[in-house]
Amino acid sequence: MIVSRRFGYIFLKTARTAGTSTEIALSRSAGPDDIITPIMKEDEILRRREGGCGPRNHHARPGQPLWQGRLRTLLHRGHSLFRNHMSAAELRPLLPEQLWNDSFRFCVERNPFDRALSLYYWCCRHGEAISLDEFLESPRLNLLIDRGRRIYLDDAGELQVHRVLRYEQLSRQLEDLRQELGIPEPLRLPFAKSVARGDRRHYSEVLSSLARRRIETLFEPELERFGYRF
Repeated sequence: MIVSRRFGYIFLKTARTAGTSTEIALSRSAGPDDIITPIMKEDEILRRREGGCGPRNHHARPGQPLWQGRLRTLLHRGHSLFRNHMSAAELRPLLPEQLWNDSFRFCVERNPFDRALSLYYWCCRHGEAISLDEFLESPRLNLLIDRGRRIYLDDAGELQVHRVLRYEQLSRQLEDLRQELGIPEPLRLPFAKSVARGDRRHYSEVLSSLARRRIETLFEPELERFGYRF
């Protein structure tokens, strides 16, 4: 998650949508007062290699003394005030109202069929022996809701962002957004977390009819809102 005072945007990070790659690309142009939340250790190494800025200003509210934020982090067993995959509902109360209102807020969404398959390969990257159908029937698929539509929708289903970028067109749409926000350098996307998926077949070649129905039921709001189809 990034709150950029320098360029006036808030990036809310969904899961399995190239969020870490987008975060790394955006962090290259971060200003000293921007909020950047920590990511996984191996991704921080990639971010440094790609010339991005690491975590900053994530301990305390804007305007709060840094020592108070660090003390809070210690008291809460290392948990920062601002964290990865924060929802709009969680983030908004922590920011000055004017900063929230004046910032261009955006996130990324992905075809649920492809996204669910991506989560399966990610969760099984260390060799877990579970079939795809078993995985898609398990509660772990709810991660894509908790770190998906609940990130950018309120309880009434209203969008809390100004734009939802499409994973399938991410490079082009990020370039359009870069120009709108006035970010000087192109947002070159690294391939973070891409090694988790060895099988590169299209989801239509992999998902069973059972898996398709499960995803259609669970992600009906995304399919309807964004027009995704199998």
